Amino acid sequence: MSPSKTPVKLGLLYSSTGVTSVVESQQRQAAILAIEEINHAGGLLGEELLYAGNDTRSLPSGFRAEGERLFAEDKVDALFGCYMSSCRKAVLPSVSGHKSMLFYPTHYEGFEYAQGCIYSGAAPNQNAKWLADFMTQTYGSRYFLVGSNYVFPYEINRLMRDLLSNRGADVVDEVYIPLAAGRAEIDDVISRIKQNDPVIVFSTLVGQNAVDFYRAYDKAGFDRTHTPICSVTSGEPEMAAIGPDAAEGNIKVAPYFSVIDSAANQRFVTHFRDRFGDGAALCAEAEAAYFQVRLFAEAVTRAGTTNRDAIERILPTFSLEAPQGMVRVDAKTNHTVLWPRVGVANAQGTFDIVREAPSPVIPAPYLIELDDPEDVSAADLTEQYP
Repeated sequence: MSPSKTPVKLGLLYSSTGVTSVVESQQRQAAILAIEEINHAGGLLGEELLYAGNDTRSLPSGFRAEGERLFAEDKVDALFGCYMSSCRKAVLPSVSGHKSMLFYPTHYEGFEYAQGCIYSGAAPNQNAKWLADFMTQTYGSRYFLVGSNYVFPYEINRLMRDLLSNRGADVVDEVYIPLAAGRAEIDDVISRIKQNDPVIVFSTLVGQNAVDFYRAYDKAGFDRTHTPICSVTSGEPEMAAIGPDAAEGNIKVAPYFSVIDSAANQRFVTHFRDRFGDGAALCAEAEAAYFQVRLFAEAVTRAGTTNRDAIERILPTFSLEAPQGMVRVDAKTNHTVLWPRVGVANAQGTFDIVREAPSPVIPAPYLIELDDPEDVSAADLTEQYP
């Protein structure tokens, strides 16, 4: 990437079809909103900020091919997107080969560092750990783990098993289903839950899998006031697809919910719905897709270049007011300081925030100690992030 290259052009890697398109379509919209707002304020490096990107079809092969095409044909300065970890991993070799950057807006399992990759979604200490605390303090000690069959569910469930065990809880069963699972696979999971009832379900199902499962769980008559589905993946877009009756009582942990009461979030929600429709649901993954574009633009403005090394040096030196609160890229890990929150779905299909961090939590993606008694959060940020 040349220091003098203008206009700047972003490559958007999001799916409009396939199993995870329910979330990725919204992530793409949020990224476009950020680009439009930047252009409305004068653009980037004196030029209109441009973007390109075709449907990646929720397939790692689609992400790999489109990422390479965006570098080779569209000459983009950086890539933004990916949802599943398998898709991120498919893109990273191309990012490395082109000495470029990928801004990844989705929570993930941790245990990764790639030069040029900025992780804007939650690390396990910013979601799974908070969920384990909430579940065991609120509901009980018997858990059933169900996930989609790819990298993230296996890894986060491995961590969740340890987190639950450390809190005196037991995992009674663990099952994975294909990303394109049919009714038979969903029905089998419901049958296994009934055999172990009562249990609290921890779901890492994504996309249509999650929608079908939540509907089946509701139809099976489980009492979600005592045995809810808890998740770090399924938010407002999935709850909207499920319908409010089946959504009520389900739980998600994330840095962002659309009901956050702040001026920055109210602007974001208003602009998003003015642009994409009054009924548009919003989720943490979309909010990250939005603020990471603005993080990049601010870093480019300060550096005067899109050069990867310069951007990586600049990113940790400033904070940005995101809809969730002030965020910052951690210099040690390239992950982002975020605000953990626990939300319970209500009858309107949104979430009521029932627990939240008093200040942002520094990412610990490598979990050197899974349950560090001196968890780094609010108080420590004053010195490390003035």
